[in-house]
Amino acid sequence: MAYTVLVVDDEAVIRTRLKGYFSKEGYRVLEAANGDDMWQQLAAQPVDLIMLDINLPGTDGLSLTRELRSRSEVGIILVSGRDETVDRIVGLEMGADDYVTKPFELRELLVRVKNLLWRISLVAKARAETLAAMSETDDQILFDDYVLELGSRKLSRGDEVIKLTKAEFELLVAFALHPRQVLSRERLMQQTSHRSEDANDRTIDVIIRRLRSKLAPELFVTVHGEGYLFAASVKD
Repeated sequence: MAYTVLVVDDEAVIRTRLKGYFSKEGYRVLEAANGDDMWQQLAAQPVDLIMLDINLPGTDGLSLTRELRSRSEVGIILVSGRDETVDRIVGLEMGADDYVTKPFELRELLVRVKNLLWRISLVAKARAETLAAMSETDDQILFDDYVLELGSRKLSRGDEVIKLTKAEFELLVAFALHPRQVLSRERLMQQTSHRSEDANDRTIDVIIRRLRSKLAPELFVTVHGEGYLFAASVKD
């Protein structure tokens, strides 16, 4: 089944150009001229990826990105006529997966679309595997003197509740479901929601460093050249 791409841009020429090119490449392409049109399209059918112009009339692309990300995991590539580093950083912080500037090469944009859809499929596959493992596990995972509650995404140690970000929780669940196994950075990356081009080995190292600061640091063992091992004793 062909992927569905939604082009959101107030310039009809750009929408037509992108629709023609990506349709020839086998994609189903929808169009929207502004945020209102975008929400109507999303309400009418599922969409796999959105190419979203930043400078839209009415609600701008950055605000739409933030709202989109709060509602769904759809792929988002921001498109801007400004090549400003701060715009790119803000866009990624809002939840975009990638960022391109006008004028862009259609072949390069196609590669970015393919790469993003591939990363999304890897994340979906990893999550499905995790959910399958979680379905065979009680709502709580006990390790050492910690209690990890899957349904409420809560981690506690005695009376202390330890706050975790979404990425920290996802990584800790992956570790808890595979105790005393070496997990590569690539496999760990697939367990998190990070899908942007900037997400890499460094991203996993940063998340694990934060986990070490919140939990007993010796639980997370670095296996040089291979990845990380969760050294906790997980109770059945």
